[in-house]
Amino acid sequence: MIKKLTQNELICHLKLPIFSIIGEEADALNRECYVVGGYVRDIFLERPSKDIDCVTVGSGIELAEKVARRLGRGAHLSVFRNFGTAQVKYRGTEVEFVGARKESYSHDSRKPVVEDGTLEDDQNRRDLTINDMAICLNKARFGELVDPFNGMADLEAGLIRTPLDPDITFSDDPLRMMRAIRFACRFGFKIVPETFEAIARNRERIKIISAERIIDELNKIMMCEQPSTGWLLLQRCGLLQIIFPELQALSGIETREGRGHKDNFMHTLTVLDNVCRAQQERKASAKKQGKKEDGTSANAPESHLDTTLWLRWAAVMHDLGKAKAKAWDDKIGWTFHNHDYLGARMVANIFRRMKLPMGAEEKYVEKLVALHMRPINLADEGITDSAIRRVLFEAGDDIDDLMTLCEADITSKIPEKVRRFLDNFKVVRQKMVEIEEKDRIRNWQPPVDGLEIMQRYNLRPCREVGLLKDSLKDAILDGICANDRDEALAFLDRKAKELGL
Repeated sequence: MIKKLTQNELICHLKLPIFSIIGEEADALNRECYVVGGYVRDIFLERPSKDIDCVTVGSGIELAEKVARRLGRGAHLSVFRNFGTAQVKYRGTEVEFVGARKESYSHDSRKPVVEDGTLEDDQNRRDLTINDMAICLNKARFGELVDPFNGMADLEAGLIRTPLDPDITFSDDPLRMMRAIRFACRFGFKIVPETFEAIARNRERIKIISAERIIDELNKIMMCEQPSTGWLLLQRCGLLQIIFPELQALSGIETREGRGHKDNFMHTLTVLDNVCRAQQERKASAKKQGKKEDGTSANAPESHLDTTLWLRWAAVMHDLGKAKAKAWDDKIGWTFHNHDYLGARMVANIFRRMKLPMGAEEKYVEKLVALHMRPINLADEGITDSAIRRVLFEAGDDIDDLMTLCEADITSKIPEKVRRFLDNFKVVRQKMVEIEEKDRIRNWQPPVDGLEIMQRYNLRPCREVGLLKDSLKDAILDGICANDRDEALAFLDRKAKELGL
């Protein structure tokens, strides 16, 4: 429930000393000054916010310089003259300053021609009514709300709409379409029909936006409590086909001889939301156990990848290979053989095109997509120590995330089937603990390396060295040889004799 606030109540939300200092320095310059945008919106939503933006009718840089000088030691000023903006950091608070402006756009760019303007001009150019409220910081009007487009009413009703004509708003800056969807997803608000229809009409305009800006919005959608809402809106308006056609390709059900398959797009979104719920549960549990919020040990190295976002991307990409793998078998119906392998091969190209990071993050997602069927097959077909060792070896430190993804992947409408798989996964997890304690396979390194093999058998780099290394690895993973140096050397001696070395 959104609470309307009086001016005196708003003043209470501006208790940080920096707000009164900004107002006093603006008064000294004889300038209007306002806190605007997300900070104002979040006051009414009762959400903590560090996103403080100030607009002044005049030079934002000049006001920022005055405020920084007034704050003295401890204040850090950054000036961005090309953009006409400045930032002041002070005791954990960051304030962005900009002069009020009006903008005009050319059709082939989202970079506007900017001119000085009034507060009204500045509010006219903003993306959504809920982000278009301002609170005056000048002493005579301190705490006064300026809300020309009824953003307060839209907050109360849970509505997303543009201040002006949505076709102009989205055509001028197409990234605003992504932002509208992101805020609808973040707050659980509804995009009003005329605004949503304008997004659909202007969807092709997204092509002038850089991949970096688009992926920034997608990552913010992915970190929402229920990101499936954002992906559904992207599909419904037609943006998904443009920005992520591989995911769109999973949508729909094909029926043949009375047999259909599940809608793999909807299944993917269910898996994504399941992963998000599991992460929230893990985060709550981690706090109780004194671990990091991502569930890793408090003693984990700082280089450990925070996989919160990337596990969600793995959920989105885990079944992408099904569009290519889908085939009809007259005996068993629709099949998706090797979709895990095909999907894993797609990950790098998608990361590259969408400007996602090509380092550890890409390798992590690719690994989980490649392995996501392995624990499911274990649970379905039977659990052997050898198979457990191989999954532990290949997943390494990401084994817990892999199991989380696999458990999230059980979305059957048949309760008994879900219960059976989840019960089997509990057994798989327990077996993993037992085998890891005994054999230390996770992130395992062979007890004898290639250099020692060459020295022991007087070999140069050659095919036989690789054969010996692979044979030792397979023997240890299959339980034929213990993960022990002496046993490993004895095994290698026998194998080398077989090869005539």
